[in-house]
Amino acid sequence: MLDLLAPGLPDELGERLTREDYKRDFRERRAAIRDGESWKLERLQHFEETNDDSREALRQGDWPAVLRLFEADRDALVRKARDEVSRGAVFHRIRVVEEPLTPYVQWELHWLRLSAECGHSVRVLPASAVAAAEGDALLPELNLLDSRVLYRVLYTAAGQPDGAIRFTDPSTVRNWAEYLQELYAAAEDVQAYFDRAVADLPPPPAA
Repeated sequence: MLDLLAPGLPDELGERLTREDYKRDFRERRAAIRDGESWKLERLQHFEETNDDSREALRQGDWPAVLRLFEADRDALVRKARDEVSRGAVFHRIRVVEEPLTPYVQWELHWLRLSAECGHSVRVLPASAVAAAEGDALLPELNLLDSRVLYRVLYTAAGQPDGAIRFTDPSTVRNWAEYLQELYAAAEDVQAYFDRAVADLPPPPAA
């Protein structure tokens, strides 16, 4: 267990964004980054992505289609990773996992392993490692861009995207950037975790 308490993140310090406003703001800010690191924290164990063929294949229980669709994205993932490196804009991803894995997380770990193979920065952290930081509430879903803006990404109770709260207060962003860096340093490379805990699992059920 990590002896790290998460910084505060009061909603009133941020600005509520609709789903479309968040997507637009995030894309524009991320594309503009030059020589700056970014961070993503994923804590929930189930999401309901939309407009994603591989996610729909998981819902249908078609695991061969999931793997085929993932592999079809390999070249695009390589190009994206090279673009980030050329801009000095590496995006570090931290995936908190509970075991036994949910079908969604098992599905996502196959994607994250492929992403890492293509040059993206991905690590995995067991939920037990952040237990001391959580108390009565799970860590938030976060995207932090270039140490300048922090998004708390929101979801409905069913796991569907519901916009975000954007924080630009320098001390808030700085505190969370330092915390995410600590989590990343303590996390395990996704490939090593995948080989140990995921590779030999049977296909997950439809979810």
